[in-house]
Amino acid sequence: CVRLCVSVLYFARSAELAGLRCETLSVPREITSLQLWEEIVKVHPRLALIRDQVVFAVRQEYVLLGDQLLVLQPGDEVAIIPPISGG
Repeated sequence: CVRLCVSVLYFARSAELAGLRCETLSVPREITSLQLWEEIVKVHPRLALIRDQVVFAVRQEYVLLGDQLLVLQPGDEVAIIPPISGG
């Protein structure tokens, strides 16, 4: 499988759990949103705590975790956006 580098941006609680705001990760070019989440959690296991609340934005478009196939391009931006309001 072809792998490429994407920029992963962490916001709010996801940044606290990951311990950083952004990084570059190598991921498969064709991947479901759920598989992409699992790749990120391999690197930052604490992110599993917010798995049921998180939303992705890929190229600034919202994506729910699931079977949706993403075809990524080198340098794509993937944002991890937890719920903004508490409770």
